[in-house]
Amino acid sequence: MKIASLFQRHAPVVSFEFFPPKTEEGVESLYRTVEELRSCRPSFVSVTYGAGGSTRDRTLELVSRIQRDLGIATMAHLTCVGSTRAEIKETLQRLVDAGIQNVLALRGDPPKGETEFKPVPGGFRYASELVAFIREQGFDLCVGAACYPENHVETKDATADLAHLVTKVKQGVDFLITQLFFDNEDYRAFVRRARSAGIQVPIVPGLMPVTNFAQTQRFTQMCGARIPQELHRRLAIVEKDGAAVVATGVHWTVQQAQELLRAGAPGLHFYTLNRSSATLAVHAALGI
Repeated sequence: MKIASLFQRHAPVVSFEFFPPKTEEGVESLYRTVEELRSCRPSFVSVTYGAGGSTRDRTLELVSRIQRDLGIATMAHLTCVGSTRAEIKETLQRLVDAGIQNVLALRGDPPKGETEFKPVPGGFRYASELVAFIREQGFDLCVGAACYPENHVETKDATADLAHLVTKVKQGVDFLITQLFFDNEDYRAFVRRARSAGIQVPIVPGLMPVTNFAQTQRFTQMCGARIPQELHRRLAIVEKDGAAVVATGVHWTVQQAQELLRAGAPGLHFYTLNRSSATLAVHAALGI
């Protein structure tokens, strides 16, 4: 099933994101997590792509297995990092041959130890080029892409960041998923700007229930997201109590999600960090 068709229904499109583990034991543990979240009846699940394409085969294995064995529509992430056009074309063909109909086209982060993204000879520099390539090659795929309510971590100029997004969408993007955020006003302001710039595709908010305060602080610094002062205050009070941190994070995400859905957001995309409990708790509280 192509994800774009899901937005034509009345129910919100709810999805979960996972990353491919490095070991076979980790793969089996993740598969059990997906099985647990299956009870939420997600619209689709996505699996990320390791730095430099290091987990390409595992990503392909997981999306194929989840869709085949659990009957859940899947989306494979695909990045430009470390891959030539020929290699990306081969990966796309493998996805199509496995029955995968959805990809999230990303530039990707620089490999570990490097601070600047550098395309390989014969590769792509921007996600917009990857999207255009998918369309030019005639792959019958639904293409999603990323967007950044608080700007891409490498771009401080909001106007330039939005211009890049307009270019990317024009190449053939069907829907957008935002980087995680904790303040709904950042999402609302971003959607207003995107619509004013002519972007009309669905913009799905990306949410992450906090389960570890220190880890979340590191993660947000890396991706350019911001922890609002009030959420920071609440987490700082309970940071030595793991259960209280999770409860605080779940409560905040539930409030975010409820407000977003009331305001007409087309769905919710949860960054699960390969864990089920917090996402299950949020989903149960929402009653969707």
